[in-house]
Order: sequence, then C-alpha cells, then structure tokens
Amino acid sequence: MAYDPTKLADWEIAQAAERGMPSPQDWRNRLGLREDEVLPYGRVAKLHAERILARLGDRPKGRYIAVTAITPTPLGEGKTTTTLGLIEGLARRGLSSGGAIRQPSGGPSMNVKGTAAGGGNALLIPMTEFTLGLTGDIDAVTNAHNLALVALTARILHEANYTDEALARRGLKRLDIDPRRVEMKWAIDFCAQALRHVVIGLGGRKDGVPMESGFQIAVSSELMAILAIARDLRDLRRRIGAITVAHSRGGKRVTCEDLEVAGAMAAWMRAALHPTLCSTVEYQPVLVHAGPFANIALGQSSILADELGLRLWDYHVTESGFGADIGFEKFWNVKCRLSGLVPDAAVLTVTVRALKTHGGGPRVVPGHPLPKEYTKENLEFVEKGLPNLLHHLGIVRRAGVPAVVCLNRFSTDTDREVALVRKAAEGAGARFAVGEHWLRGGEGALELADAVVEACEEEKEFRFLYPLELPLRERVERIAREVYGADGVSWTPDAAEKARALEADPQFRDYATVMVKTHLSLSHHPDWKGVPTGWTLPIRDVLLFSGARFLCPVAGEITLMPGTGSDPAFRRVDVDPETGEVRGLF
Repeated sequence: MAYDPTKLADWEIAQAAERGMPSPQDWRNRLGLREDEVLPYGRVAKLHAERILARLGDRPKGRYIAVTAITPTPLGEGKTTTTLGLIEGLARRGLSSGGAIRQPSGGPSMNVKGTAAGGGNALLIPMTEFTLGLTGDIDAVTNAHNLALVALTARILHEANYTDEALARRGLKRLDIDPRRVEMKWAIDFCAQALRHVVIGLGGRKDGVPMESGFQIAVSSELMAILAIARDLRDLRRRIGAITVAHSRGGKRVTCEDLEVAGAMAAWMRAALHPTLCSTVEYQPVLVHAGPFANIALGQSSILADELGLRLWDYHVTESGFGADIGFEKFWNVKCRLSGLVPDAAVLTVTVRALKTHGGGPRVVPGHPLPKEYTKENLEFVEKGLPNLLHHLGIVRRAGVPAVVCLNRFSTDTDREVALVRKAAEGAGARFAVGEHWLRGGEGALELADAVVEACEEEKEFRFLYPLELPLRERVERIAREVYGADGVSWTPDAAEKARALEADPQFRDYATVMVKTHLSLSHHPDWKGVPTGWTLPIRDVLLFSGARFLCPVAGEITLMPGTGSDPAFRRVDVDPETGEVRGLF
C-alpha cells in the first residue's frame, strides 16, 4: 500500500511500514542465503560478504545502475529518494531489484539537512535505526580512528619522557615523531565548528605534550574510505597498517603499523566490513554500507555491497554523493577502476527547485521557508538553469555510460516547467522520466524503471577520464577542465611542492585522485551557480591517504569539519515516553 506523504511525516510512514518489515530469517529465505551468511542484528541483519561471494562468485552479475545528480541546493534533491523509488519501480515491473546506499552521518542528520533515508513512499526502513547508528559501523570507524591518535599521542609523551634505553626496556624503538607534522585529527560524527582547531596536552608532565590539533567529522576519516574499497578482512588490515598518522623530524612517514596499533584498529573495524541489509517501505532489499560526503571523502556505497547486490538480484542500483562533478566522477574514475565493475546505465537526478537556483532564483537557506519563486511557476528561472543539467549530462556521457534524466517531481512543479526540462533532456539525446516515487512509491517510478531497463540494453563504451600513468597535476588539470569546466588550475607554493614530491616518488604513481571541493557549485566557490565560466581551480593542499592509496587535492576553502546551523534538526527530535518510539526525524 502507498502512504499519503502529504499528511504523514516520514517517521510516521516508517513506523507504519516497519510493522510488516521482513525479518532476518525472512531475508535469508527470500535471497537463498545460508545461516552463517546472515548475521542478525536486532531488526536488521549484516551479510557476511566474504562467505557469500566465495559461494556465489561465479554467478552472472546483474545490471549495474549508478544514481547521481545535478549540482544540488543545500537541501538535497532526492538522490536517495530516486534510488529507492527506482528499486521499487523495477520490482513493480516484476524484476528482481535491490540496491546499495550510504549510511548517513550524525552530523547532517542532527543538523540542517536531516537524515538520508529518502522520503515519502521511497523511504528506507527501519528509519530510526538507519539514522541513529544502525549496526555501529560509524562508531567502529570513529573508535578505530581515534585509537590511532591515542597511540600517537601516548608515543610522543613516552618518547619525550624516556631515554632510548628506557624505551628499549619497554619494547619500543624511538620514532622521533614531530608534533608539528601530525597528519590526522580526532574524529567525532557531529558538525562541531568549535572543535576544528584545538590545543591538546595542556596540564603537567603526565598530561601529554602540548600541540595543536583538531577534529574532523568521522565519515571523512580515511578509515571510511578504506571501508568503501576493502575487498576482505586481509585487505582491510593491510590498508589500516599503511595509514600515515604523522611524520618524524627527519621527514619519514609514521604509520599505524609503526605505532603497533593497526591490529587493534582492525579489530574495531572487523564487523563493519559486513554490509547491513535493510529495505524500502515496499520491502525491496537495500544494502547500507560506507559513508556520505563526496565533497570531502569518497562518498560511495562500498565495493563489497555492489559485488553482493550484483549477484543477489538482477538490477542493482548504487548511489554516490552529491552531483556528477564530484560523486559520479569518483564513482567513475576511482571506484570503478578499483572494483573492475562497469555501470550499465546512470540516472541523473534533477529537480525544478535546483534548476531555478542555477537560473538566478533566490538563495535557498536550510531551516528557512522557500522563497515564493520556488513554489510558483517560473519558466525563466528553469530555462536559465538548464545548462547545469546539460553540463552534468555531459560528464556522464564522457564516461561512455547511457544516461537517464529523472525529474524528481515536487507537488509545486507545474506541467509547463516539467515539459521544459523534458524538452532539454530529450533534445540533448538523453532518456527522460518523471519520478513521482515520493508520492506514489513504485507506481510513481514506472516511467523511470522502463527508461532504465531500456538504457541498460544500450551499447556502452565505458572509458576512464585519465590513465593511471598520468601525473597528479595533469590529472587534476584534466578533471578541472573536462569535468568542472575550469580554464585551468592554480597551485599554492606548498601544494605544488607536495605534488612534485608525490609525483617523483614511484610508490604514489598508481594512487587514486580524490578531489576535495564544495558540492554546491561546479567550481570551488559555493555561490557560483549554473555553469561558471572564466575561472581557475585553486589547489591549496594535497592530503595523503596512504592506506586507501588516495591523493586528495583540496580546492578552495573547504573543511573536514562542517558547522551546525542555527535551526538544527535535533530541535524537533524527541522520544515518546510511553512507547520509546523516536519522533521528528526527517
């Protein structure tokens, strides 16, 4: 049955749907899984990916569909809603379908954006658990990440207080760590601007060595990136050991293996390696694995989740973060290269609201009412915003992937506005579908499902944007020009020096390039809407993720720790004292 999302909040729809939600045993029977492959965890289950893939590894893979979007407003344009709606629509056509999405961070969930569970009749359940920690994967990332900092700061203290002989009696070798060259910050999974820059080690001789430090949001941790790409426990453990935590005074990298903490970190992370099986409100399977934020992290559902889905159902829908310029670009040139998987089609999510923003509409501010221009017909704003849609469509086509443009329709969108978007998409040679999955669930996604099935049958010529042999600065130049539309790239002296050193060292030549930039614009500047022209991409730093094997150029002013707004979501969340049910999540 379809619920009425115009009268019921998402949390109310979720609570109603969860009464009939399949149990772990139901999923085991439905998916043909063995008892030791399904690990019940309350109302959901983790799937033991290594065991299932060892048994089903030779099974033919299903169709692989990537969901991306145009440049969003700060409210998000419903990429997860579209992902879940498409899964439901394919099921309504009698097709075996499922998907993989990312686990939401507590930061945006308790801040201005809210949960990333979709919405209406294209909603993930159990919604409360999904939003508030699920099976503890993000807690595992946070704890393992912070354990590396505990090991580091303790080692710095002991080396400051003991001679080489005293260290040797304790089984330690001096690493000569430079407190000014610590590469990691502490992690917390909230948006906490007050923790971006802190000083630790204050007090006395036993309280540590005073040094500058700070916090990053947990899902931006290198450990989350490793979770998204690790193939098994052995791979996870090896990558954790290679993480660069700091540098010595002589310039040598100090890794988790050097600190003898990698094994304990892997112990914290071992259960997080198993994707969690949830469902849509229409009871179609959805795997939840890895984290969000393609602007400051990889922003992909995991390779393991995709490998599982491609063998468990015939159409597997996977989601990446934000717009095609950053989320799809990383899916295309990083995730697909590492996994060896090739998408059969891509869905480009678009909204009239976002097009109006790019066409000159008033600023959209989370927590504030939408200006009237977004609730009334305005063909001029829509038409002027269409170049952003066409630019993102061009990004998908550059990868050689058949594209379907899906208009995630809101109740305020007029027929003439929808027709204008359809004309532009079809005029550019793309398939187009109107999605009403928020309102009508799978029935509202039939047009989208049909278009995607057709696109999957189309011939594709998948190709990467650059070869691995291309040096780092040339890769960044190509991404800036061909994906973002920049005229070129400028490097600060420090960033250029880092890039030259990394290019000169053979061990970094096959590292993936993972860009760090705002998601609110094709450029580095969040206020430059539409398709900016006549600009240069400024690179101010290059982060080294030696465990994930990523080089991360940082463009413009972007922080690994977002801030909490003046009207955060936590103001509306509460618990029913009689039932214990959580209310107010959105």
